Amino acid sequence: MKKTLYAFLGIILTLQSPSWANNTTCAPLDMKKSALMDLRKSGFELEQPDNYKLFAEGLVDCLGHPDPDLRDQVGFEGLSTLMRENRLKANEIVSIGANLIEKLNDPDPNGFTHPFVALALAEVARADRIDKILTADQRATLVTEAANYIATVKDYRGFDERDGWRHGVAHGADLLMQLSLNEALNKEQLLILRDAISKQIIPSESHFYIYGESERLARPILFMARRGLISEEEWTQWFTDISDPAPFENWGDVFFSQEGLARRHNLRAFALSVYANADASSNDAYKVLLPGALATLAATN
Repeated sequence: MKKTLYAFLGIILTLQSPSWANNTTCAPLDMKKSALMDLRKSGFELEQPDNYKLFAEGLVDCLGHPDPDLRDQVGFEGLSTLMRENRLKANEIVSIGANLIEKLNDPDPNGFTHPFVALALAEVARADRIDKILTADQRATLVTEAANYIATVKDYRGFDERDGWRHGVAHGADLLMQLSLNEALNKEQLLILRDAISKQIIPSESHFYIYGESERLARPILFMARRGLISEEEWTQWFTDISDPAPFENWGDVFFSQEGLARRHNLRAFALSVYANADASSNDAYKVLLPGALATLAATN
């Protein structure tokens, strides 16, 4: 009788425990969570500088951890800090980037790994933008992988009070933003990124963006325009293409279904963010976006 009761109580405790309670995959340098959180407070300063490479490799595993503290505050913040404060050598960042790309293509049943891997890859892209640490082929691979990721995101979960952030679209947009800023990218590569973004401006399954995704998607578009490689005519045609109301006959028909309302909401939020930022900027390079963005807002009004 006692064994049966204990077994029953065990089931209850399992159901009531956080999903990450038994997960031990985040332990860089064999450190426990309390030690990692203390290390974060010190800016991830290690007593032995030679350990930064091994520590960074361990942080990569934390990016998929279901505990939001370990995933976000330790995994991502740790990698970002090490890269931005030059505690990793160029070849070490390149190696970590290759590992991150592999993880971006691995299964992600809980939906945590891919968004934070994409965010960490944004830091690799930033390091390359500043110091050109990637070869042309490596950079081209990163462009292809980043475009494929943002174009194929289907998990639109944002923030959960227990699980923290997933935010796959926004994190992917941050990666594309860093790439768009890189002057080593040519026009063809920028167009690859732009076309990938177009697949997420209006997400599938009648989803309404509510976590700032439209604004994040607008950022790489703005920086692409600043490069001056894509003409005003090309931008205007692109806005015309993404403003197609299909499968609805016209934008007046969208007000009678969730799918239609979601399409209008997301497209207008994106176009408004592009227009407002381009119009407010003193940099004339952004002005090539204004006619297309304004036409989209008028068409969906």
